[in-house]
Order: sequence, then C-alpha cells, then structure tokens
Amino acid sequence: MEQLLRELAPQVLAVLVRRGTSFAAAEDALQEALLEAWSQWPELGMPASPRGWLVTVASRRLIDSARSESSRRRREERALLEPESGPTEQSDDTLLLLFLSCHRSLSPASAVALTLRAAGGLTTKQIAEAFLVPEATMAQRISRAKKSLAGERFGEPGDLALVLRVLYLIFTQGWIGSVDLAAEAIRLTRQLAVETRADPEVQGLLALMLLHDARRPARFEADGTLIPLDRQDRSRWNTARIEEGVRILQTALAKDQLGEYQAQAAIAALHDDARTAKETDWQQILSWYDELLEISDSPAAALSRAVAVGEVDGPLAGLKALAAVEPRLPTRHHRVSAVRGHLLEQAGDRTGAAAAYAEAAQHATNSAERDHLTKQAARLHH
Repeated sequence: MEQLLRELAPQVLAVLVRRGTSFAAAEDALQEALLEAWSQWPELGMPASPRGWLVTVASRRLIDSARSESSRRRREERALLEPESGPTEQSDDTLLLLFLSCHRSLSPASAVALTLRAAGGLTTKQIAEAFLVPEATMAQRISRAKKSLAGERFGEPGDLALVLRVLYLIFTQGWIGSVDLAAEAIRLTRQLAVETRADPEVQGLLALMLLHDARRPARFEADGTLIPLDRQDRSRWNTARIEEGVRILQTALAKDQLGEYQAQAAIAALHDDARTAKETDWQQILSWYDELLEISDSPAAALSRAVAVGEVDGPLAGLKALAAVEPRLPTRHHRVSAVRGHLLEQAGDRTGAAAAYAEAAQHATNSAERDHLTKQAARLHH
C-alpha cells in the first residue's frame, strides 16, 4: 500500500493544484488524506478508485479549511475548489505539475527540490539526504519555492525545455543517501514521454539517461574509487538498458527533429556500442559533437569535442580545440584541467600532464574525482 500511495500522491497533488489551490494548502490536504487512507484502507478495504478517493477526501479538507475563514474568503476558496466538468479524477496531471515545479521563476536548485517533492513524491528528509543538507534547510528551500509560485496560474503552457533541464540535473546527482535520484529521474522522464506523446527530445533525454545509467555497475570500485570510461569492465554494463536506450533513440531520430538530448544520446550510444575502448568510433562521435554544437553551442559540449578531436586528429589538434573553448568556461574549472592533462599525456608531455591533473584535483567537486585525478598526477611523477 505504501508504494501505491507514493505513486498516487503526485497525481492527486496535481489535481488539487490545477484547480487553483496553492502548493502549501494542497500538500497539507493531501497529507491528511494519505493519513486517513493509511488508517482506513487496511480495515475497510481498498476503494474502487484509490486516486478518486484521495482527491475527494483532500478536497473536503480544503473546503473545511476554507469554512473557517471569513465568508468572502470562503466563497473565493469554494470557487477555486469547484471541480471542472469531465472525468477530472481519471486524468493524469503529472505533466502540468512538472511544468509548475520547473517554473522559470525558480532557481535550478529550488526547481529540482520542488520537482522531487511534488512530482516525485519524496519526503523532505529524503531530498535533504540526497543533497547533503540539513532537513530544515531543504524544508525552507521547498517552502520558498511554493511561495514563489503562489500567484502563478496552473494550466498555462509550460516550458518543456526547462523541465528536461531540471530532470537531467536530477539524474546527474546519481545515487546519494537513501534515494536513487538517477532512477527517480528516469521514472519521471518515462512518465513525461507518455504525457507528451513521445516528443523526440523527451525520448532523447530518456535514451541518454538509460545509456549512461547502463554503465553504472562498472563506474566505481568496491571502495568507491572512480573508474574512467576507457578502463571500465564493459561486461558489467547493463545490456538491457543499452538496448532499450538505443531503441528509444532510433525512434526519436526517425522523426527528423534533432535536438541536443538526441545528439548527446547518439554520442553515448556510440560509446556503449564499442566492445573495447580502442574500438570506439571517434570519427562518428566527433561528427555528432559538431551536430550538437550547431544546436546548442554549449561550452561543455565544445570541451568534450576537444577530446574527440584529440582522438581523431591527434593530441596537438585536441589541445588547439581546447584552447579555443577555454575562454568560454569558468576559470580553473577542473574538467578543463583534466582534459588538458589527458591531451598532454597523449602528446608525451608527462610533466605538463601531471601538473594539469594536480590542478584539476584541487578544483574537483567531489571526493571520487579528486582522488582519481590525484592518482593520475602521482602516476606521471614516477
């Protein structure tokens, strides 16, 4: 029953908010309905429509709350709570809820937190653990996000590109604390693909997530040591995920509406398709990076392209491509130094490579990357 309630909670919350209720009030009413379901269903049995039951109970709680206010306020609240015509309780409003959670007025951090709380159904404690902050801090962040949305109408066309960006941010957090954020992002993106009738860019993002997530079993040693892509045991990759990702990507590309996530997924698919690192088709990868830069002109993509240039045309050409993009990236960004170290090592400059790896380690954003880069620098000193 716990899993069912978790799945239904975001859908019920979406129904309440779509009717005009504020996030805070809707969530309070939802929590009361969930508690009532938890206490009643084991004794009375599961209702024929669990979601409809939760919507009805939560709506009654909202009406009861409205009745405690002035008559004018009560009339306004009742008008907002009046259900729309048609089978509202049977519709899935998750897409609209995602649009509101990822509203352009919110910071990326707030959008991620609110999406996980509202659409993902995670507790504030779980989200706080995932981002390594105190629960009170995360509660304040979510509360501020809800207040920012107080005057926004729920039903206006949303920004799908912003939703995709937030979902990808969630995915890249990986598995932290008690929550597998990568799995949560994949679940929400699957749902979004259904709601958007298989939009090619949504499919592209889903494929990208699956193709990257397939490598997760081989990404770390048992002690947490990071294993770079070219040294991973590819027999440990999840082939079922790779096959699904490739299949979804092919469907998206067939629609001839290329977007940045489809291009990134194509690059990931080429890496996953290679039986060994040496068999990687770098020429095709470079072509896809050129396509990607035509679409997004992303400095991060240009940085990755420099690696591909180094593989295709040699490390000196790669260093030249790196120099061209470096002014567009943050000063002392650890990935810039790491790429420089890789290319210098390929060019035979062990001293320069060691210095670059050491600099990258100083500015790494997590301990696994820092340890890996430090070991790379130490290796070249011997």
